[in-house]
Formats: sequence, C-alpha cells, structure tokens
Amino acid sequence: MSRRKEASDVGLIETPHSRFSRNALSRVVSGIDQVDAGRRYDVEEADNRFPQPVSYSSSIAPTERKVISWNDGDPENPFNWSERRKVYIVLIGILVVINSTLGSSLPSNAIPDISTYFNITSSYAKILPISMYLVGYVLGPLLFGPLSESYGRKIIMISTFFGFTVFTMACALAPNYPALLIFRILSGINASSPIAVVGGMYADVYNDPVTRGRAMATFMGGTCIGPIISPAISGFVAPTLGWRWVFWIGLMIVGISWIPLFWLPETYGPILLARRAAHLRETTGNPNIFAPIELEKKGWKQMATVTLTRPLRMLFFELIVLATCLYLSLAYGIFYMYFEAYPIIFQDIYGQSLGVSGLMFLPIAGGTVAAIAAFLWYDSFLRKAQAQNKPWTQKEESKRLPLACVGGPMYVVALFWMGWTANKDIHWAVPMLAGIPFGMGYVLIFMALLNYLTDAYEIFAASAMAAASCSRSLAGAVLPFAATPMYRRLGVAWASSLLGFVSLGMCVIPFLFLWKGDRIRAGSRFCIYLKEKKEKELADLEKARAARVVNEVMREEKL
Repeated sequence: MSRRKEASDVGLIETPHSRFSRNALSRVVSGIDQVDAGRRYDVEEADNRFPQPVSYSSSIAPTERKVISWNDGDPENPFNWSERRKVYIVLIGILVVINSTLGSSLPSNAIPDISTYFNITSSYAKILPISMYLVGYVLGPLLFGPLSESYGRKIIMISTFFGFTVFTMACALAPNYPALLIFRILSGINASSPIAVVGGMYADVYNDPVTRGRAMATFMGGTCIGPIISPAISGFVAPTLGWRWVFWIGLMIVGISWIPLFWLPETYGPILLARRAAHLRETTGNPNIFAPIELEKKGWKQMATVTLTRPLRMLFFELIVLATCLYLSLAYGIFYMYFEAYPIIFQDIYGQSLGVSGLMFLPIAGGTVAAIAAFLWYDSFLRKAQAQNKPWTQKEESKRLPLACVGGPMYVVALFWMGWTANKDIHWAVPMLAGIPFGMGYVLIFMALLNYLTDAYEIFAASAMAAASCSRSLAGAVLPFAATPMYRRLGVAWASSLLGFVSLGMCVIPFLFLWKGDRIRAGSRFCIYLKEKKEKELADLEKARAARVVNEVMREEKL
C-alpha cells in the first residue's frame, strides 16, 4: 500500500512537511526527533544525572513516527473551553481547598476536650493534632504536584479527596491519641493535593495571565477563609456536642463537596493529547501516532530521579522559588502561630470563652475579602495601563509583585498593632481589628507571589507550587511549638514585635524581584526552556499554516 493511500485510510492528508487530521482537531507532525520530544527533561539533567529522552527500538524509521499537538481553535484544548466550564473548574478548586484548609485548624478549639478525653497533659503534645496535619501538607505536595504532571490533574484530585474523606471519618472514630495523630497526618497528606495541584490546573485552562491571576486570587481567598472558620466551629461545637462532632461536621462538609467534584474534567493538556493519540492508534490501526508526553521516558526510575525530585530541585536551585518559599513560609508559620497566640490574648487576657475567642479570627476573613477587592482593582488598573502601552507593564514582574510590595508592610504593621494593644487597659476590639490588615497583607503576599510562580513556571507550575506548599507547611507545623513559650516569656508585645521585625526583613523580596527579576529568570533553566518552547510552538504553527496552504494548492491542482 502506498504511503499516500495509507494516509487516506488513516484520515490524514500528507504534505511535504506534515500531516493533518481532516477534522482539523489536531496537527500531526512527521519527522520529530526523539530529542525534541524529550526537551522537557533536558532542562532537568543537571550534571547528566537524569535520563535522556526515551529511545524506542523499532523497525520503523523515526521519521515515520507522528507526534500530535493542538491545532488553532481546537475545542478539546483546555485553553479553548467555554468560560462557563472554566469558571466551574475555578469554583471546584476553591471548594476543595476550603475543605483542605478548614481541616487544618478544625480541632484548634477542641484541643482542651481532646486532651481531657485522652488524658494529655503536655503542652507540646496538645499542638500535635494541628502540626501533624501540616506535616502531611509537607509530604503530600512532593508527590501530588509532580504526579499530576505525569498522570493528569483529575485522578490526583479525586483519589486524594477520597483519602481525605476516609481519614476525616477516622479522626472522628479515633480510639486513642496516637491513632488520632496518625489519622491527622494521613488526612493532611491527602488534603495537601489541591494546594499543590490547583495552581497548575488553573494554568491549564487560562493562558491569559490576567484571567489566571483572578482565578488564583479567589483560590487564595479560599485558602485563608478555611482555617479562620474552623476555630469558631470547634469553639462552639466541642463544649456542647463533644470533640468527635467537630470531625463529623467536617465530614458532612466533605460529603456535600463530593457532588460537584465528581464532574471535574481532566484539564492537563498533555494527558488529553495522550488520550487522543491512543484513540487515533486504535481507530486507525497506526501504532506510530504519539503525544509528546508519551515519548518522555517514564517508569519508576524516571519518576524517582526526575518527576518526584522536581519540586526539591526547584526549591534549592531556582532563586525565585527559594526566595518565594522563604517569605511564604514565614507568613504561613506566623498565621498558624496565631492559633496558639489568640487563646493567650483573648482567653487569658480578656477572659473570653472558647467559642467567642474563635470569633476573634473573623476580622482576618474581612481582610481576605479586602485583599481580593484590592487585587481586582489592581488588575483593572493594570489592564488599562497595558491598553495604553505603558512601558512598565511590559515587565513580567510588574504584573503581580506590586501587591506584595503593599501587602508586606501591612502584615508587619498588623503584628506590631496586635502586640502593643493586647492588654487589659485596651478594649478587646482593638487587637481584634488588627486582623484586618493582617489578613489583607497575608493574602496579598500570597496572591502576588504564587501568581508570580505560576506565570514564571507555567507547565511546571504544579511543581513550583508543590515546593512552596511543602516549605511553608513545614514552617506551619514547626513554628507553633515556639508560640506558647515565646509569648509566655517575652510577653505578647515583644513576641509579636520579634515576628514583626523578621517579617520586615522579608519585605525586601518582592522589591528585589521587581528590580532584578527579569535577570533572575534569564538565568533559570526552567524559564529558558519555557521561552524556547514558546518560540518553537510559534514556529510549528507557522509551518502548519504553510502546510495547509500547500495542501489546498495540491487539491486545487487535482481539480
């Protein structure tokens, strides 16, 4: 059978340079070499320690292998999905992360009842139900972020949410304190999935940084609101219904969330292309049609040496990731120290009950809402400036980081405000209101820096987010152990001031990125790869358009 006849049977139209599906849903490029297909891993071959792209042993010449990619306007490309479908994905991400973060501090005001029930007297042991959950946040992203880049977002999100459901129920049924701690760490591991994956999921469907930034802003609001609600829930439920009902209520919220989560579509483009390639191989009988991700070397060795180590390599060898993680870790650690500091301030100093002291966190939620409003205002301001071709808008760092430059000082002010107004001579509302700039600064810092990571690392965003999640969760798990001794020995004023001075030093990081960020990205192997990848995709599109013209000319000549 001639090659042209074979192409006709397969549903492909051959041109001198490429073949195209007649339904125009995909482009099939012939003669793509193995090195090209594996370039994604070339960027990660530090000192030749990582495997080269896969080399297939086949009697078929490499030039006959066909590698598919997206065509312009392809409706199956997540970038081209309807806005309604994209919004649904954004809302699912927010819903799942609220479940995740709500679970982190869910037992906070139930600790006295849990300690009494299991006869726990050590002050450090009482911190463990929250810290063990955050230890799970450290471990989970190292797996789930990279795995979502190899197997897709949906399977990771669904399987981990199932695990989260099971271990939340297990916490409610825990027979003893060690079992409760084990269930908490397993619950935290599964709950960490959206923290690591959702940023990449949003990058899958939004190629416009502005729209993607708005999605990330609302997502960040969800990460902050969850742990703020929990102390009020446990503060009112535990004294009346018992500590187990705190987890049963959490399980009810999880159960309701399963309904929309079940319909979450796969968003990761490379996996969708792999499914299309498998379908084409089955329907055409041509075994040589592949998606690019199928030509990347896999297996457990590849998984262990490249995929699972990517977040750690980005953390230690990518300056943007390292500096961002340091700043976010401090802010996150202080946030969770507040779950130890607030009882000292509002229960010990002001004599409030567990439930009422849990309500003192609500101004932080108000600051979160204000931060989202500020983000949307800046987003609108940026768009207008871009429409006017203002020179400063052309710099990548100017699109995100000014918000962190505002949020950082606000965060510092809030720490000093809280510290120096928390005494019996000043009404409890004054330190409580410090939560507004605290929440606003906290969320602005996270919005700006996590958006910057997503924009800078694109298809590697899930790994970058995993590195950020891992490092900050470690801080969130460890720093609360220092909170009670520090606040007892230094006093509320100087303990808060110490945290304020350290936060003040971290404020320089977004300013440094604004000043030298483009030069830092120019030296990043990941960013260099992404830049070259974009240039190659543009060149491929031009070749595809030219091939279509050639094809039309050939068809006209036959008429």
